[in-house]
Amino acid sequence: IENVNIDALYQLEKQGVKVYPQARVLEIIKDKGIQTEFYKKNDLPTSEFSFTENIDNLEAKLPFVQKIRTGGYDGQGVQVVKSKADLNSLFKGASIIEELVPFTKELSVIVARNENGETEAYQTVECQFNEVNLVEFLFSPANVTDEIEQRAVKLAINVIEKLDMIGILAVEFFLLENGDLLINEIAPRPHNSGHHTIECNATSQFEQHLRSILNLPLGSTEMIRYGAMINLLGAENHFGKAIYHGLEKTISLPCVYVHLYGKTQTKPNRKMGHITVTNSSLEEAKKSASSVKELIKVIS
Repeated sequence: IENVNIDALYQLEKQGVKVYPQARVLEIIKDKGIQTEFYKKNDLPTSEFSFTENIDNLEAKLPFVQKIRTGGYDGQGVQVVKSKADLNSLFKGASIIEELVPFTKELSVIVARNENGETEAYQTVECQFNEVNLVEFLFSPANVTDEIEQRAVKLAINVIEKLDMIGILAVEFFLLENGDLLINEIAPRPHNSGHHTIECNATSQFEQHLRSILNLPLGSTEMIRYGAMINLLGAENHFGKAIYHGLEKTISLPCVYVHLYGKTQTKPNRKMGHITVTNSSLEEAKKSASSVKELIKVIS
């Protein structure tokens, strides 16, 4: 996560140490308030927003999305506030209040940039979230028009260039009903929405990250097979030592790749790993992913 000691990184840079992504970039992204102001200052499309240091006078803004400015991750620190009753459950502390936009899809583009200014972007992917705001499924490529695909990639490249950032960046979008794209959030690191690239692309996001920060030529982002990714989450009502029920059946299936994160303890909705399913068609990959999701459970 980006909640790191920025002052320490600045000090390292003063001592001649290369820090990628740069400290000034992390300072922008660490605080969602500064992040959204950066979008506005650089004519990058995002939702309408305002700031609040407390929870007063928000009824007039209903419905809205509240985001804690610092410290949130994996859906933590973000909530949709729809009714007056929901105002009783607001997060405490400095927050950003965003307009609740009527989006049709949530998309993501992973883009990389090296010291030479070379950029490469992966094709746009589509994310489906569960009830606790964690990615449940990812589909590659996204089911969008070529025109939207080109705009999303162009916008992601524009973001990393405006940041003058070195490294790999995930740019998450809302696709509105009218076809507009709004930037939701950005993450300056290998990202959950790029894990499928290990099996689905000529160069994985992890290799691309290393190429970018070492100022090596960036690798091809060509998609070599269709894919769907499932986040492997801890099952509801299970706490304690992790047991992967159905794991052997899962790994016996063709074109199914299980990645476990080495976490010994599980709890509800904890990210314990991910599974990528590949196929020669996206529809078949989606069908296989749905079957796999029902086959394997993380219990205790």
